[in-house]
Amino acid sequence: MSTLHSTGINISESVREEVAALLNARVGLFTDLYVQTKLAHWNVRGSHFIAYHELFDSIADHLLESQDSMAERAAALGASAGMTVQQTAEETRLPAWPIGTRQDQEVIRLVGERLALAANLIREDIDTAANRGDADTADLFTEVSRQLDKDLWFVEAHYNL
Repeated sequence: MSTLHSTGINISESVREEVAALLNARVGLFTDLYVQTKLAHWNVRGSHFIAYHELFDSIADHLLESQDSMAERAAALGASAGMTVQQTAEETRLPAWPIGTRQDQEVIRLVGERLALAANLIREDIDTAANRGDADTADLFTEVSRQLDKDLWFVEAHYNL
């Protein structure tokens, strides 16, 4: 028995279930990435403090926008959107943030590593959604990917010289 709500979207129920599960997994990932980015924002110290502090806040805003769009797409497909904090903790693909890390150059690298991981997963998701015949979700993932790549570029510009 399906857990989906009815919709007029003419994508098969099995594809909608699969793609919605993928979207919700990324909503969870972005929940974790958002929290880790805010931890970086709140705790960074060093000679680059203000630049990093403001950059991390901007990235966190982008993550929330993308997270919301992915959750809304899952809901549009007929699924319940999102996941609990407990599910997020169990299912995230990100390494845990090392609490107590404060030095600006270390923090910027850690944020970059996590953004790269998320960006690479989203790029895989573009193909998955497209191969399942859901061009709209593939397009959404493409939009999310572009923003992640831009944010990653801004972060890596601080250490990839």
